[in-house]
Parts: sequence; structure tokens; C-alpha cells
Amino acid sequence: MKIEPPSGAAPGPDAGLADWLAYIERQHPQAIAMGLDRVAVVRDRLGLEFACPVITVGGTNGKGSTCAMLEAIAAAAGYRVGLYTSPHLRSYNERVRIDRRTASDASLCEAFRAVEEARGGVPLTYFEFGTLGAAWLFARAGLDLAILEVGLGGRLDAVNVFDADCSVVTSIGLDHMDLLGPTRESIGFEKAGIFRSGRPAVVGEKDPPVTMAEHARTVGAQWLQNGVDFRAESDATQWRYVGPGGARGGLPHPALRGSYQLDNAAAAIAALDTLRERLPVSMNAIRQGLVSVDLAGRFQVLPGRPVTILDVAHNPHAAQRLAAALGAMTDVGATHVVFAMLRDKDIEGVARAVKGEADRWYLAPLPGPRGAAAQALRQALDAAQVFDPVEGFASVAAALKAAQGAARPDDRIVVFGSFLTVAQALDALEI
Repeated sequence: MKIEPPSGAAPGPDAGLADWLAYIERQHPQAIAMGLDRVAVVRDRLGLEFACPVITVGGTNGKGSTCAMLEAIAAAAGYRVGLYTSPHLRSYNERVRIDRRTASDASLCEAFRAVEEARGGVPLTYFEFGTLGAAWLFARAGLDLAILEVGLGGRLDAVNVFDADCSVVTSIGLDHMDLLGPTRESIGFEKAGIFRSGRPAVVGEKDPPVTMAEHARTVGAQWLQNGVDFRAESDATQWRYVGPGGARGGLPHPALRGSYQLDNAAAAIAALDTLRERLPVSMNAIRQGLVSVDLAGRFQVLPGRPVTILDVAHNPHAAQRLAAALGAMTDVGATHVVFAMLRDKDIEGVARAVKGEADRWYLAPLPGPRGAAAQALRQALDAAQVFDPVEGFASVAAALKAAQGAARPDDRIVVFGSFLTVAQALDALEI
């Protein structure tokens, strides 16, 4: 492993979180550098170990929702839970939660300083630095459960330097293909890299790639597949879970909207089922967790008329789920779509998935080198054969304002395409 000197002097003792975030962003020449060697070196220097069970959650879509439900149920059961997720919507602090509270600026700065002192000349990416910082806080928090969301892939993701007592892979779709490979099989293999020998591997995907099951057999993981080893049985008002710990009926539908959230809920309960001897969870805790779970930007329906829906969907698989959720809504008028994406995503595929639910498009650019210009969005819509009216705007805020001006009370406004898109909409709405 090549060791290079740190880039610039570390922030001083009075530095704030913004100073630290700017500093750690400069500590590796690449935004993404797959591999575990560097992270493992710093982990060992920090002596990071978890005294509590660890659940690692990967997948193309549904990771955040599954993590949120795991956290809500375990917290309702009275456990002290640490949750690490990414990316954030509006504040970096959102990525690290202890006891359902976001980490303070001061605690994050303390963690980053500990990582900085331990790493010496080991270059770390922004995500790697943050992952180690979160783990440092969790190791000192007296947790009963740590939940770690994989950032990208699994096998070579920084989160994978920590051994999970239970691994969850929620779904497999086509995203990050430049790094994970061009097919579901190649992506599934990378996601399955979080499985561990002799430990449960919960798979929320009902039709997982063959490579995932093969890898589970190779490493000796305990394979648990949705629809085979656990399942959700639903009716209009309630649902029933059947899994390793038996059946649990009369469950409320999750507060997170969308029928696909039942698969995420079932995977979360299955994961907790596998840990029931160490962390028993009551029916009441499951019910309370499902109704109290909250996660911005996942088919988030805002109060008021016209209905406004915010969704971070940014790949075709997620867009198909969004379209299905929109299609399940009744008694709605026209659909006004505020659309902004990153240019390295499959914009055409996303537009193609949603176009059947849209009546008018309001396009906006996103800031930064990865943001797609409104003209690039328009070209992608043309390629997807979108024939609805399309108009470009200077920002998400401007596009949203135009949609609000055009929409009637019984219409709906859908804002989606990226975490950045939803974040800018929340800022514009002052929520």
C-alpha cells in the first residue's frame, strides 16, 4: 500500500464541522477509491471493535428505508441503536444517529480528529473518513445494536471492514455499473460481498442473481430469501410476516409509503429475527416501529393541496417503484413532474420508467460537475419518447414554483431524480 503525506494541515482545535468536511474531502485524489486495505489499517490503529451486534445493509434501492425500519423497531424495543447512512439530504449530521438523534457538530469533529491522528499518511476518501468516524463514535456509545448502510456495492465498500452479525441485501438493480459491472449478476456478486461465514444473509430481493446465492454458499453464509425463507402477506389494512422466528400477524403497514416498503419491512424483521436470542423484539415494538418510522425523500407526501411528493429515485429500478406507487394513487388530476438528475445516471431509463404517470415536466439543472444541465435532461426525455409538455428552468426551486403555479388543487406535483433534487426542494419549501 502506497502511503502519501496528508494534503494540507489538519483543522485546529477550534475548527468547526464545515472545516473538517472541507479538509477530509481533500485527503484522497479520488472521490471513490474501492478497496479495504487502507480503511482496515486505520481501523486497526484506532482499535475499533463493536461490543454489540452489527447489521450491515446493502442493495441498490431500499437500503435507507430498511435501515430506518430496523432503527425504529429496535428503538421501540428499548435498545440503544447507532445508525450510519449515506448520503445525507441537507446536513452531514444526518449520516450518524445514536438513540435516534443526529450526531452533534462537536462529536463529529472529535471523531474526525481521532481518525486524523490515527491515519498518519494513509489517504482516505471522504466516505472512508466518515465511516471510520461514525464507527469511532459507535464504539464509545454503549450501543445495543449498530446498523451500517453500505455506501456503494459491498465487497469493497468501507463499511465492509466491519464484520456483520447479520447482512441484508435489499434489492439488485442497474446502477453504478462503471464500478460494479454491467449486469445484475455482476452487481449481485459485489453486493453479496458483505455476507459472512456462518452468519445470516437476508435477501430482500425475490429474484436475486445467481451470483449472490453462489457466493453465500462459497463463504458459508446462512441464506434467507424473501418469498422463500420469509415473506409478507398483505391485505388492504394489515399484513402478516412469516419468517425464522415464526409468524406475526395484524401488523400495520409501514409509515413509509409504497407497496414495495413491505419487502423492506419484511427484510428488517427477518434480520432482527436472526438476532432474537441476543435482541428479542416484541410484537408491540414491531408495530410501534412500523408506524413511527420516518425518512425524508422516500415517496414523502407533503400535507396540503395540490399534493406534493418528494422521492430520491435516481435509477430505473427505483423509478419503476416510484411509478407503481404513483399509479396506485386514486382521485388525482394531472401530474406535474419536477425533474433533476446527475449526468452520470441513466436519465433516459429513469424518464422512461416514469413517463406513463407524468403529464408535464419541469426540468432543472443540479449544481456541481456531476449535475446534468436542463438541456441534457431534455435530450434524455426525447430519447425516452416523452411527448408531454417539457419546460426548462434555472433551478429546482424555480421549477417547483412554476409547477405550483400551474397545478390545480386536485393535481399532484412529483419532485424526484436525486438526493440533491429533494434537498433543494425541501430548502425551497422551507421544511
